[in-house]
Amino acid sequence: MRTPSISLTPEGWPSIILAATATVTFALLDWPVLAVLALIALALLVNFFRDPERFVPGDAGVAVAPADGRIIKVGTATDPLSGEERTVVCIFMNLFNVHVNRACVAGTVENMRYWEGKFINASFDKASQDNERLAVRVVDEEGAGWTMVQIAGLVARRIILWAEKGDKVNRGQRYGMIKFGSRVDVYLPVGYQPAVTVGGRTAAGQTVIARKAG
Repeated sequence: MRTPSISLTPEGWPSIILAATATVTFALLDWPVLAVLALIALALLVNFFRDPERFVPGDAGVAVAPADGRIIKVGTATDPLSGEERTVVCIFMNLFNVHVNRACVAGTVENMRYWEGKFINASFDKASQDNERLAVRVVDEEGAGWTMVQIAGLVARRIILWAEKGDKVNRGQRYGMIKFGSRVDVYLPVGYQPAVTVGGRTAAGQTVIARKAG
């Protein structure tokens, strides 16, 4: 699995360079309105593609958030890979959140599946079944399976995955991202309980979203 730079994701550089070039070009041509608009676009792109380091908790029996954002659902749903009814925690990312996704537990990437789909608002519950999405199953060190589903949203048009089947991942390790607004659903294995509630905020790789029962 490749590791992106600490400050900005590599996928962001083409857009950032283009916006920076446009800003300088418009300024040299003395087109102030376009220069300002290009500068605003540059600032938004730098903000979107930022990739800060996180303090990953080392406690046993916990899982961390795979994404920055807001909890929009804690309930039950059908795991798209196993077909089982499981507890799910859904995190919605807006345009201003960090969009790098991180593994919620340490383990091995056992399976993954991609679905083409629509691009409706990712905060809607039906987005988990109708939208373009990519599911990744990680089996932890105790043999429990965790399914993380990246879901494209209204503006998002590209799901990026840096992990491959068979990769070993650490808790909090970067494994992918979704460009421009999206959502990540996490299906918990039996024996784990949610540690978050609807409306709460998460930081990828840092916020504990589930704990082992007992």
